[in-house]
Amino acid sequence: MCAYPAEALLDAAAVRAGPRVIDVGTGPGTVAARALRRGAEVVAVDAEPDMLDAAGRHAPGAELHEAVLPVLPFPAGGFDAAVANFVLNHVADPAAAAAELRRVVRPGGAVAVTIWPSPRPPLQRLWGEAVAAAGVEAPTDLPRLAPEHDFPRTEDGLTGLLAAAGLTDVRCVTLAWEHRADPEAWWARPANGIGTIGLVLERQPTAVRERIRQQYDLLSARYRDTDGQLALPTAALLACGWVD
Repeated sequence: MCAYPAEALLDAAAVRAGPRVIDVGTGPGTVAARALRRGAEVVAVDAEPDMLDAAGRHAPGAELHEAVLPVLPFPAGGFDAAVANFVLNHVADPAAAAAELRRVVRPGGAVAVTIWPSPRPPLQRLWGEAVAAAGVEAPTDLPRLAPEHDFPRTEDGLTGLLAAAGLTDVRCVTLAWEHRADPEAWWARPANGIGTIGLVLERQPTAVRERIRQQYDLLSARYRDTDGQLALPTAALLACGWVD
């Protein structure tokens, strides 16, 4: 699901053969691997050692570092471009994270990022709709971004965040696509505690979990293709700005 914008993200940052690129929040190394295939020199950073192990397998040739935004262990201006695929929507201080991405890029270089938008597209709404249809209220103590650090998850909101970090000529577009998934595999993600909805499911008794599953089956049926797979409409915001 997160791999879809990878090529557009690299295009926005003008990543090609030669430049030194940092992929922050590399995860399994999807973007890093594609940057390497373009001939770039790639440094891949993640907060999780397990993710760095995966990145090492998927993007051999990338230089790997464990680090957590908003502190990157690199000098100012050390990279020609910085990319962060679905990272700013997971950090505690998006503004500080954006400023750090800008800091490590040289003048004339680019910073490109993606996030999930708001209002949320059908794919991201599906879980909440299933929980609500089952008559379950989401817990009020789930991890949330502090209001003073939040920003509108819109084209204007993301543009403003990058501009406030000191980037110039910031532009943002919305990418839309259909994510295809096996219905059982898609249910298994939250059922195994992945994501916020996974935290909600973990707190429910067995009978309530079964009720949520029934609603998931009913609601997801509208997205089933002729082959039985889900074709879930989704979207992402892609923004890029330049360092003076």
